[in-house]
Amino acid sequence: MITRREFIAKSTYAASLLPFSALAFQSSILEQPDDMLDVNIFSKHLQFLDYKTTGEMAAEMGFSGVDLTVRPKGHVLPELVKTDLPIAVKAIKASGINCNMITTSIESVFNPLDVDILEAASKERIIYYRTNWFKFKKDISMHDSLLIYQSEIKKLGELNKKLRLVGCYQNHAGTNVGASYWEIKTILEDVNKEYFGTQYDIRHAMVEGGYSWENGFQLLHPNMKVIVLKDFKWAQVNGKWEAINVPIGEGMVDFIKYFKLLKQYKLKPPVSLHLEYDLGGAEKGNAEISIDKKLVFDAMKKDLKSVQQLWKKHNAAKKSNRITLKHI
Repeated sequence: MITRREFIAKSTYAASLLPFSALAFQSSILEQPDDMLDVNIFSKHLQFLDYKTTGEMAAEMGFSGVDLTVRPKGHVLPELVKTDLPIAVKAIKASGINCNMITTSIESVFNPLDVDILEAASKERIIYYRTNWFKFKKDISMHDSLLIYQSEIKKLGELNKKLRLVGCYQNHAGTNVGASYWEIKTILEDVNKEYFGTQYDIRHAMVEGGYSWENGFQLLHPNMKVIVLKDFKWAQVNGKWEAINVPIGEGMVDFIKYFKLLKQYKLKPPVSLHLEYDLGGAEKGNAEISIDKKLVFDAMKKDLKSVQQLWKKHNAAKKSNRITLKHI
Protein backbone atom coordinates (compact mmCIF):
# COMPACT_ATOMS: atom_id res chain seq x y z
CA MET A 1 0.00 0.00 0.00
CA ILE A 2 1.19 3.53 -0.75
CA THR A 3 -0.05 6.82 0.67
CA ARG A 4 -2.21 9.24 -1.31
CA ARG A 5 0.75 11.66 -1.42
CA GLU A 6 3.06 8.98 -2.84
CA PHE A 7 0.44 7.95 -5.40
CA ILE A 8 0.00 11.53 -6.63
CA ALA A 9 3.76 12.07 -6.84
CA LYS A 10 4.37 8.88 -8.83
CA SER A 11 1.39 9.46 -11.12
CA THR A 12 2.45 13.04 -11.81
CA TYR A 13 5.96 11.92 -12.69
CA ALA A 14 4.61 9.26 -15.04
CA ALA A 15 2.31 11.77 -16.71
CA SER A 16 5.22 14.15 -17.26
CA LEU A 17 6.85 11.55 -19.50
CA LEU A 18 3.90 11.47 -21.89
CA PRO A 19 3.56 13.72 -24.96
CA PHE A 20 1.47 16.80 -24.18
CA SER A 21 -2.06 17.12 -25.48
CA ALA A 22 -4.34 19.83 -24.15
CA LEU A 23 -7.38 17.66 -24.75
CA ALA A 24 -5.80 14.75 -22.91
CA PHE A 25 -5.48 17.00 -19.87
CA GLN A 26 -8.86 18.69 -20.20
CA SER A 27 -10.23 16.86 -17.19
CA SER A 28 -7.09 16.39 -15.10
CA ILE A 29 -3.45 15.42 -15.38
CA LEU A 30 -4.18 12.83 -12.70
CA GLU A 31 -7.34 10.80 -13.15
CA GLN A 32 -9.17 10.58 -9.84
CA PRO A 33 -11.49 7.68 -9.01
CA ASP A 34 -15.00 8.30 -10.35
CA ASP A 35 -16.29 9.15 -6.87
CA MET A 36 -13.64 11.83 -6.29
CA LEU A 37 -12.87 15.21 -7.81
CA ASP A 38 -9.41 16.61 -8.49
CA VAL A 39 -9.57 19.52 -6.02
CA ASN A 40 -6.86 22.19 -5.90
CA ILE A 41 -6.75 24.81 -3.17
CA PHE A 42 -6.67 28.42 -4.39
CA SER A 43 -3.39 29.72 -2.96
CA LYS A 44 -4.89 33.20 -2.48
CA HIS A 45 -6.15 31.85 0.83
CA LEU A 46 -2.70 30.62 1.89
CA GLN A 47 -0.65 33.71 1.09
CA PHE A 48 0.28 33.95 4.75
CA LEU A 49 2.45 30.87 4.12
CA ASP A 50 5.66 30.43 2.12
CA TYR A 51 5.84 28.11 -0.90
CA LYS A 52 7.11 25.10 1.03
CA THR A 53 4.52 25.32 3.80
CA THR A 54 1.75 25.97 1.27
CA GLY A 55 2.57 22.67 -0.45
CA GLU A 56 2.91 20.78 2.81
CA MET A 57 -0.38 22.03 4.24
CA ALA A 58 -2.29 21.49 0.98
CA ALA A 59 -1.02 17.89 0.88
CA GLU A 60 -1.77 17.30 4.55
CA MET A 61 -5.33 18.59 4.13
CA GLY A 62 -5.93 16.18 1.25
CA PHE A 63 -5.85 18.47 -1.79
CA SER A 64 -4.46 17.06 -5.02
CA GLY A 65 -2.78 20.32 -5.96
CA VAL A 66 -2.45 24.09 -5.63
CA ASP A 67 -3.94 26.78 -7.86
CA LEU A 68 -1.04 29.21 -7.47
CA THR A 69 -1.54 32.99 -7.61
CA VAL A 70 0.92 34.58 -10.04
CA ARG A 71 -0.25 38.18 -10.07
CA PRO A 72 0.20 41.46 -8.18
CA LYS A 73 -0.02 40.78 -4.42
CA GLY A 74 -0.01 37.04 -5.23
CA HIS A 75 2.24 34.22 -4.08
CA VAL A 76 4.48 34.88 -7.09
CA LEU A 77 4.88 38.45 -8.30
CA PRO A 78 4.73 38.83 -12.11
CA GLU A 79 7.98 40.79 -12.28
CA LEU A 80 9.76 37.94 -10.45
CA VAL A 81 8.10 35.08 -12.33
CA LYS A 82 11.26 33.88 -14.12
CA THR A 83 13.09 33.27 -10.84
CA ASP A 84 10.30 32.65 -8.34
CA LEU A 85 7.86 30.45 -10.25
CA PRO A 86 10.36 27.54 -10.60
CA ILE A 87 11.11 27.80 -6.86
CA ALA A 88 7.41 27.83 -5.95
CA VAL A 89 6.46 24.90 -8.18
CA LYS A 90 9.40 22.81 -6.99
CA ALA A 91 8.53 23.49 -3.34
CA ILE A 92 4.85 22.57 -3.84
CA LYS A 93 5.60 19.41 -5.80
CA ALA A 94 8.11 18.32 -3.17
CA SER A 95 5.12 17.71 -0.92
CA GLY A 96 3.84 15.11 -3.39
CA ILE A 97 1.01 17.16 -4.90
CA ASN A 98 0.47 18.98 -8.20
CA CYS A 99 0.82 22.57 -9.31
CA ASN A 100 -0.97 22.37 -12.65
CA MET A 101 -2.81 25.69 -12.59
CA ILE A 102 -2.08 29.33 -11.90
CA THR A 103 -4.26 32.42 -11.49
CA THR A 104 -2.87 35.49 -13.22
CA SER A 105 -3.53 39.06 -14.34
CA ILE A 106 -2.74 38.19 -17.98
CA GLU A 107 -4.62 40.22 -20.60
CA SER A 108 -2.66 40.44 -23.84
CA VAL A 109 0.13 38.90 -25.90
CA PHE A 110 1.33 42.47 -26.46
CA ASN A 111 2.21 42.84 -22.78
CA PRO A 112 5.81 41.54 -22.35
CA LEU A 113 5.23 40.69 -18.68
CA ASP A 114 2.17 38.61 -19.57
CA VAL A 115 4.26 36.70 -22.11
CA ASP A 116 6.99 36.19 -19.49
CA ILE A 117 4.42 34.55 -17.21
CA LEU A 118 3.19 32.23 -19.94
CA GLU A 119 6.69 31.21 -20.97
CA ALA A 120 7.69 30.55 -17.36
CA ALA A 121 4.50 28.53 -16.80
CA SER A 122 5.22 26.45 -19.89
CA LYS A 123 8.73 25.64 -18.68
CA GLU A 124 7.28 24.43 -15.37
CA ARG A 125 4.77 22.17 -17.16
CA ILE A 126 1.81 24.08 -15.79
CA ILE A 127 -1.30 23.31 -17.83
CA TYR A 128 -4.01 25.84 -16.97
CA TYR A 129 -3.96 29.55 -16.29
CA ARG A 130 -6.72 32.01 -15.55
CA THR A 131 -6.58 35.47 -17.10
CA ASN A 132 -7.50 38.82 -15.64
CA TRP A 133 -11.09 40.05 -15.95
CA PHE A 134 -11.71 42.44 -18.83
CA LYS A 135 -13.61 45.70 -18.39
CA PHE A 136 -16.00 47.20 -20.89
CA LYS A 137 -14.29 50.06 -22.70
CA LYS A 138 -15.61 53.58 -22.52
CA ASP A 139 -16.80 55.47 -25.58
CA ILE A 140 -17.60 52.31 -27.57
CA SER A 141 -20.52 49.92 -27.41
CA MET A 142 -20.49 46.85 -25.16
CA HIS A 143 -20.61 44.65 -28.26
CA ASP A 144 -17.55 46.34 -29.77
CA SER A 145 -15.71 45.86 -26.48
CA LEU A 146 -16.46 42.15 -26.64
CA LEU A 147 -15.12 41.96 -30.19
CA ILE A 148 -11.86 43.57 -29.08
CA TYR A 149 -11.45 41.01 -26.30
CA GLN A 150 -12.45 38.23 -28.67
CA SER A 151 -9.41 39.19 -30.75
CA GLU A 152 -7.14 39.32 -27.67
CA ILE A 153 -8.21 35.85 -26.59
CA LYS A 154 -7.73 34.45 -30.07
CA LYS A 155 -4.12 35.65 -29.99
CA LEU A 156 -3.62 34.21 -26.51
CA GLY A 157 -4.94 30.88 -27.78
CA GLU A 158 -2.39 30.91 -30.61
CA LEU A 159 0.42 31.53 -28.12
CA ASN A 160 -0.99 28.86 -25.81
CA LYS A 161 -0.73 26.33 -28.61
CA LYS A 162 2.96 27.08 -29.05
CA LEU A 163 3.60 26.95 -25.30
CA ARG A 164 1.32 23.95 -24.61
CA LEU A 165 -0.96 25.85 -22.23
CA VAL A 166 -4.71 26.14 -21.73
CA GLY A 167 -6.08 29.59 -20.91
CA CYS A 168 -9.29 30.17 -18.97
CA TYR A 169 -11.61 33.13 -18.52
CA GLN A 170 -13.72 33.11 -15.35
CA ASN A 171 -17.38 34.09 -15.35
CA HIS A 172 -17.83 36.55 -12.50
CA ALA A 173 -20.78 38.36 -10.94
CA GLY A 174 -20.74 42.11 -11.39
CA THR A 175 -20.29 44.56 -14.24
CA ASN A 176 -17.03 43.39 -15.83
CA VAL A 177 -16.96 41.32 -19.00
CA GLY A 178 -18.16 37.80 -18.22
CA ALA A 179 -21.04 38.29 -15.81
CA SER A 180 -23.37 37.19 -18.61
CA TYR A 181 -22.96 33.72 -20.15
CA TRP A 182 -23.37 35.26 -23.58
CA GLU A 183 -20.46 37.63 -22.99
CA ILE A 184 -18.24 34.62 -22.26
CA LYS A 185 -19.56 32.81 -25.33
CA THR A 186 -18.83 35.83 -27.52
CA ILE A 187 -15.24 36.40 -26.42
CA LEU A 188 -14.46 32.69 -26.88
CA GLU A 189 -16.05 32.53 -30.33
CA ASP A 190 -12.88 32.67 -32.47
CA VAL A 191 -10.31 30.94 -30.25
CA ASN A 192 -9.20 27.33 -30.65
CA LYS A 193 -11.17 25.79 -27.77
CA GLU A 194 -8.47 23.19 -27.24
CA TYR A 195 -6.19 25.94 -25.92
CA PHE A 196 -8.60 28.43 -24.37
CA GLY A 197 -11.90 28.03 -22.54
CA THR A 198 -13.66 29.06 -19.38
CA GLN A 199 -13.04 28.65 -15.70
CA TYR A 200 -16.68 28.07 -14.80
CA ASP A 201 -17.71 29.47 -11.43
CA ILE A 202 -21.04 28.06 -10.27
CA ARG A 203 -21.36 30.55 -7.40
CA HIS A 204 -21.13 33.54 -9.74
CA ALA A 205 -23.31 31.78 -12.31
CA MET A 206 -26.12 31.39 -9.77
CA VAL A 207 -25.77 34.92 -8.39
CA GLU A 208 -26.15 36.35 -11.89
CA GLY A 209 -28.39 33.69 -13.39
CA GLY A 210 -30.86 32.82 -10.66
CA TYR A 211 -33.16 30.23 -12.19
CA SER A 212 -31.46 30.47 -15.60
CA TRP A 213 -28.03 29.23 -14.51
CA GLU A 214 -28.75 25.90 -16.20
CA ASN A 215 -29.03 27.73 -19.53
CA GLY A 216 -25.58 29.17 -18.90
CA PHE A 217 -24.26 25.70 -18.19
CA GLN A 218 -25.76 24.36 -21.42
CA LEU A 219 -24.21 27.23 -23.34
CA LEU A 220 -20.71 27.00 -21.88
CA HIS A 221 -20.17 23.34 -20.99
CA PRO A 222 -18.21 22.61 -24.23
CA ASN A 223 -15.74 25.32 -23.17
CA MET A 224 -15.20 24.31 -19.54
CA LYS A 225 -11.57 23.62 -18.67
CA VAL A 226 -11.50 24.28 -14.92
CA ILE A 227 -14.32 24.82 -12.44
CA VAL A 228 -14.41 26.96 -9.30
CA LEU A 229 -16.41 25.77 -6.31
CA LYS A 230 -17.76 28.03 -3.57
CA ASP A 231 -21.16 28.80 -2.04
CA PHE A 232 -23.31 31.82 -1.16
CA LYS A 233 -26.70 32.97 0.10
CA TRP A 234 -28.65 36.21 -0.12
CA ALA A 235 -28.88 38.16 3.14
CA GLN A 236 -29.60 41.68 4.33
CA VAL A 237 -26.61 43.75 5.40
CA ASN A 238 -27.49 47.14 6.84
CA GLY A 239 -30.88 46.90 5.17
CA LYS A 240 -29.45 46.01 1.76
CA TRP A 241 -29.64 42.60 0.10
CA GLU A 242 -26.20 41.17 -0.71
CA ALA A 243 -24.71 37.86 -1.85
CA ILE A 244 -22.91 36.55 1.25
CA ASN A 245 -20.25 33.86 0.86
CA VAL A 246 -20.63 30.79 3.07
CA PRO A 247 -19.00 27.35 3.45
CA ILE A 248 -19.74 24.69 0.83
CA GLY A 249 -23.19 23.17 1.30
CA GLU A 250 -24.50 25.92 3.58
CA GLY A 251 -25.78 28.22 0.86
CA MET A 252 -27.95 28.36 -2.24
CA VAL A 253 -25.72 26.64 -4.82
CA ASP A 254 -27.49 23.50 -5.98
CA PHE A 255 -24.43 21.26 -6.07
CA ILE A 256 -26.47 18.07 -6.54
CA LYS A 257 -28.07 19.34 -9.75
CA TYR A 258 -24.81 20.95 -10.90
CA PHE A 259 -22.77 17.79 -10.37
CA LYS A 260 -25.49 15.75 -12.04
CA LEU A 261 -25.17 17.94 -15.14
CA LEU A 262 -21.39 17.60 -15.14
CA LYS A 263 -21.69 13.83 -15.03
CA GLN A 264 -24.43 13.82 -17.65
CA TYR A 265 -22.00 15.47 -20.09
CA LYS A 266 -19.09 13.31 -18.86
CA LEU A 267 -17.25 16.36 -17.54
CA LYS A 268 -14.84 16.10 -14.65
CA PRO A 269 -12.67 19.23 -14.83
CA PRO A 270 -10.06 19.98 -12.20
CA VAL A 271 -11.43 22.12 -9.37
CA SER A 272 -10.12 25.30 -7.80
CA LEU A 273 -11.64 25.54 -4.33
CA HIS A 274 -12.24 29.11 -3.11
CA LEU A 275 -13.12 30.17 0.44
CA GLU A 276 -14.43 33.72 0.26
CA TYR A 277 -16.20 33.85 3.65
CA ASP A 278 -14.62 35.46 6.72
CA LEU A 279 -11.36 33.76 7.64
CA GLY A 280 -9.49 36.55 9.34
CA GLY A 281 -8.18 37.99 6.10
CA ALA A 282 -7.17 34.69 4.47
CA GLU A 283 -10.26 34.99 2.28
CA LYS A 284 -8.82 38.25 0.91
CA GLY A 285 -5.32 36.94 0.30
CA ASN A 286 -3.73 38.80 3.20
CA ALA A 287 -0.11 38.05 4.03
CA GLU A 288 -0.99 38.34 7.72
CA ILE A 289 -4.23 37.03 9.20
CA SER A 290 -6.08 37.84 12.41
CA ILE A 291 -7.15 34.32 13.41
CA ASP A 292 -5.34 31.11 14.28
CA LYS A 293 -4.04 29.36 11.15
CA LYS A 294 -5.65 26.14 12.35
CA LEU A 295 -9.09 27.70 11.90
CA VAL A 296 -8.26 28.40 8.26
CA PHE A 297 -6.98 24.87 7.71
CA ASP A 298 -10.04 23.38 9.43
CA ALA A 299 -12.35 25.41 7.16
CA MET A 300 -10.47 24.21 4.09
CA LYS A 301 -10.66 20.57 5.16
CA LYS A 302 -14.37 20.94 5.91
CA ASP A 303 -15.12 22.46 2.49
CA LEU A 304 -13.00 19.82 0.74
CA LYS A 305 -14.87 17.05 2.56
CA SER A 306 -18.22 18.64 1.66
CA VAL A 307 -17.26 18.86 -2.02
CA GLN A 308 -16.26 15.19 -2.22
CA GLN A 309 -19.37 14.07 -0.33
CA LEU A 310 -21.65 16.09 -2.62
CA TRP A 311 -19.90 14.66 -5.68
CA LYS A 312 -20.46 11.13 -4.35
CA LYS A 313 -24.15 11.72 -3.57
CA HIS A 314 -25.22 11.50 -7.21
CA ASN A 315 -23.33 8.22 -7.63
CA ALA A 316 -25.01 6.85 -4.51
CA ALA A 317 -28.43 7.91 -5.78
CA LYS A 318 -27.87 6.20 -9.14
CA LYS A 319 -26.66 3.03 -7.41
CA SER A 320 -29.73 3.04 -5.17
CA ASN A 321 -32.04 3.43 -8.17
CA ARG A 322 -30.34 0.52 -9.97
CA ILE A 323 -30.79 -1.70 -6.92
CA THR A 324 -34.45 -0.71 -6.56
CA LEU A 325 -35.21 -1.37 -10.21
CA LYS A 326 -33.40 -4.69 -10.08
CA HIS A 327 -35.72 -5.93 -7.33
CA ILE A 328 -38.96 -4.75 -8.90
